[in-house]
Amino acid sequence: MSMSRAAFLLVPVLTLALALAGGANAGEQERPRESAVQLERGGVLAGTLALPEGGMPVPVVLLIAGSGPTDRNGNSPGMRNDSLQGLAHALAEAGIASLRYDKRGVAGSRAAAVREAELSLDGYADDAAAWLRLLKGDARFGKVIVVGHSEGALVGMLAAGRAGADGLVALAGPGQRLSDVLRRQLAGRLPPALIPDSERILASLERGQLTEEVPAQLAPLFRPSVQPYLVSAIKYDPAEELRRLAMPVAVIQGSTDLQVGVEDARRLQAARPGTTLVVVDGMNHVLKMAHGDLAAQLPAYTQPGGPVARELVQALLRFVRGLP
Repeated sequence: MSMSRAAFLLVPVLTLALALAGGANAGEQERPRESAVQLERGGVLAGTLALPEGGMPVPVVLLIAGSGPTDRNGNSPGMRNDSLQGLAHALAEAGIASLRYDKRGVAGSRAAAVREAELSLDGYADDAAAWLRLLKGDARFGKVIVVGHSEGALVGMLAAGRAGADGLVALAGPGQRLSDVLRRQLAGRLPPALIPDSERILASLERGQLTEEVPAQLAPLFRPSVQPYLVSAIKYDPAEELRRLAMPVAVIQGSTDLQVGVEDARRLQAARPGTTLVVVDGMNHVLKMAHGDLAAQLPAYTQPGGPVARELVQALLRFVRGLP
């Protein structure tokens, strides 16, 4: 089964609502100097390198996408917003290179897909670490910084620890274990009759145990074939993983994010003394300026036009340029 059909989405209720709202238009953003990059790891992983104008070496950012079948540009089926592409272009304009890539089984990396039951967070982290080593070995680049978005923040923490990085940015990254994130997100959304089953399944997964007893209504979240991935992700506490890192760290969070809250960012910052925290007023989960509830924010999720939040770019520039 391919990743595009099988992947677990961090916020299923929001994702479903967005998908039902319709796809995006086909608008294109102006592109900087870009080139295709490939990495052979049990199949070809595909990425895009965005380079600024001018001489080398320059700092380079490894952009890691969030959960589910999210591609290198930050898009999922039916939800094109080009958030990571927009961030890459903004960085290039400011003199910073970046590499963004399709996760295993997604878009240009589809040929490297594995069965759903073989997916793991550790596998994604190993892929990210391989991209990181590729950048570290390229003479065109100086400092190498990992920027992980949403679930990609945890992937980035693991990859930075395994392969080494000059800095790490957790961008809209959850501050709790995935099981606690799901409890929080499902509270008030699940029918009362399903709450005991949801808690039973989550408690089992927290013990590292799979279960075949999944009500049909919960199968999109907890089907047996996705449970190994959930177990692999639940075992990691993002705050604890951040605490282990030796390199400079920044946490950047939007104030109008409907999926990850400022409390997550504060928990991450508190886990590691010296961590920089930036709360971008008015930035939502896909890095655009948007306010209000889901209905009000739909255009930001489903339309590629519009830049990423300016304060986000400025915060990244301050962090990268301030690295020792």
